[in-house]
Amino acid sequence: MRNRNFGGNEILHVADAVARDKGISKDSIIEALEDAIAMAAKRKYGANINVKATINRNLGNIELYREILVVKDNFKGVNDISSEIVKTIELSEARKDNPDLNEGDIIKEILPPLEIGRLNAISAKQVIISKVKELERDKIFEEYKDRIGEIINGIVEKIEANGYIIKLGNVEAILKKDQVLKTDYYKLGDRIRAYLTKLDKETNGPPLILSRTHKDFVAQLFKQEVPEIYDRIIEIKNIARDPGSRTKISVYSSDSSIDPIGSCVGMRGIRVQSIIKELKGEKIDIVKWSEDPATYVVNSLGSIRVSKVVIDEDQNRIEVVVPEEDQSQAIGRRGQNVKLISELVGWRINITTEELESSKRQEEFGRITKLFMEVLNLEEILAQLLASEGFSSIENLADADMMAIASVEGLDEEIAKELISRAKEHLSNNQEIEQNADKKDSNKKE
Repeated sequence: MRNRNFGGNEILHVADAVARDKGISKDSIIEALEDAIAMAAKRKYGANINVKATINRNLGNIELYREILVVKDNFKGVNDISSEIVKTIELSEARKDNPDLNEGDIIKEILPPLEIGRLNAISAKQVIISKVKELERDKIFEEYKDRIGEIINGIVEKIEANGYIIKLGNVEAILKKDQVLKTDYYKLGDRIRAYLTKLDKETNGPPLILSRTHKDFVAQLFKQEVPEIYDRIIEIKNIARDPGSRTKISVYSSDSSIDPIGSCVGMRGIRVQSIIKELKGEKIDIVKWSEDPATYVVNSLGSIRVSKVVIDEDQNRIEVVVPEEDQSQAIGRRGQNVKLISELVGWRINITTEELESSKRQEEFGRITKLFMEVLNLEEILAQLLASEGFSSIENLADADMMAIASVEGLDEEIAKELISRAKEHLSNNQEIEQNADKKDSNKKE
């Protein structure tokens, strides 16, 4: 069977068909064909020949050629020329055929038409497939790059070991197994809603990556169900989520006439119930945000009674005191509730009972009293008095204002002056002891 040449109307028909099928411009497909033809030609004319191909957009005629660079006579600088041009011709030689040529001009050397052979066809097909896939990905990226962070609707097309392939019109996305809720179960053809987290151009699979476990999936659901959030009358401040189990979402409105929680719940709970249904029964706690951490924590605990909130800013820690019968509910099963509150508020949270807090407070009071008695040589009553007034260390006393101590009931300026003096003397002695110890250590090393 006689081989025939590439080209003509047939190649234009191929470009038309692929462009329509893939939704890619015809010109892009023709460029892919030009690359494929050039690649196939290299197999015939040699890999060291820089072959280029152009296809006439109207007739489908193919021109194969290689470029030759015109260089000065006795040219030796081969390493300085472009890597794209692998053949040169000296100026005097080139001007035999064309007197108008100058140094640096490019000459096209036309190559014979390429005949279709089995290896050439396979090579061309591989290049075309690769190029079309690249063009498809570019098209998908252009179409979806501004949709990251949106909820996407699709249909389950395939079920694979690592997740679901979701059909979005002519595009495929992947919802991996670790991004579905533990209560999710889908069959082929099921409709699905998920959150577009990112586009992955490097993956061999679908480049659109979906999630139903991402906390912002919940935010987008609220945005769809609550017009006040969509219109920015209500702001979502933060979300803490244990996917498939429980979510805490804090909301706020600068408009005092708007009830942010009521708006999110909706009439007879219709808005939040719609979201819970989408999340297959995941519990949702809607919390009123506050810039005051103590109030924020109390709001996050909902109906749980709170006796006291103690804030330690240095440790970024909040201790919440609740009645003993409420402690297990405040902590939650396997610590889930307190963990979500901590994530929501942004502080480390410790839940303790009134009894434990009282016992701890008494223990601390006794420790401070004993410290003042031993270090400052005070009677127990005076040491207790200082401890009850909030003085918790020798440093506190040494740095205290004399009148602040003198104003304590039962004390005067003379006693205050003496207390400050003793505290400073103790600290000075300790500092001297430490310095002497450092000198001894230094001498031993020498």
